[in-house]
Amino acid sequence: MIEKNDLFQIKKSLENNIGQRVQLTAKKGRKKSVTRQGILESTYPSIFIVKIGNETEMARRVSYSYTDVLTKTVELVLCDNNKVIQCS
Repeated sequence: MIEKNDLFQIKKSLENNIGQRVQLTAKKGRKKSVTRQGILESTYPSIFIVKIGNETEMARRVSYSYTDVLTKTVELVLCDNNKVIQCS
């Protein structure tokens, strides 16, 4: 069962890493997943935003909920020290 404390821990972990480069792996369905790199741009009460893109591409922003991280639909890894952001 999802507890409020788990979501709070994920949100706090993301807030502490705003501006960091992250590797985002999102499950898209049956045996499909997308892996991209971006910058953790901002957090809000129920979602967080990652800016994806580089110099050659137009930057785009994607948003996910903290529940996506908790249920492992989305996995974030900090690129600096390979720390996985997830629920303990």
